[in-house]
Amino acid sequence: MKQESKHRPQEQHQLSHSASQQSAMREFASTEELLRHDAAQTDVPPAIAERLTQSIAKLPQKPQSWWQRWLKR
Repeated sequence: MKQESKHRPQEQHQLSHSASQQSAMREFASTEELLRHDAAQTDVPPAIAERLTQSIAKLPQKPQSWWQRWLKR
């Protein structure tokens, strides 16, 4: 015997949509984890990436430790 659905087609679509949203939801243990996940999912615009690269290049270099300078002699 064929069972008929108790829901109308529109309700079935809403139910399937809400079920797919629930499977896509994710909980994060910390704010940092949320930000890292978001950063991994977000593409940086090329203009901003270029400006960031230029800014990083302008930063002063970290001084070498005494033992690294001593070994270069």
